[in-house]
Amino acid sequence: MPIRDATTDDIDAIQRVAHSSWEADYPDILSRESIQEGVDDWYTEALIRDSIIWSQALMLVAERDDSIVGFAHATFEPDEHTGTILRVYVDPDHRGEGIGSDLLTETRDRLFKQGVEHINAMVLAANDVGNEFYQAFGFEQTATEPVTIGDERYEECTYSLDASESQ
Repeated sequence: MPIRDATTDDIDAIQRVAHSSWEADYPDILSRESIQEGVDDWYTEALIRDSIIWSQALMLVAERDDSIVGFAHATFEPDEHTGTILRVYVDPDHRGEGIGSDLLTETRDRLFKQGVEHINAMVLAANDVGNEFYQAFGFEQTATEPVTIGDERYEECTYSLDASESQ
């Protein structure tokens, strides 16, 4: 499965994957309004474009049959040797094919190559599948904090992985 750096030509496809993922993953966790507001707020064309071109961000896409079926988004602070995986999403029609695992592995490896020694990842506390996903990769839960999506507050877990633990 090809994984590559996203380009600005991929913005619409990234928005499509984000929208379909939120609709599939969160109907029992978030209200319909929060889902729409979250997608509208977090996946604007401008925000995605900035993440694609910013030198301290990593936006990767996974392709199958010339279509984008998943993406990962991370940021890093070289001076602090830390990185944050903000999102790993796979189109619901392509789940169970190892795409999310491939995206997470590639994101982790690229962050470590940038000199990152510690990676954080966030996932909603009520998202059992997301929590299990990070745990399966050796991430350990280190915090739980409130996050606002739309007009509602939810709990979000922070998971951490050190470079020395992933070897």
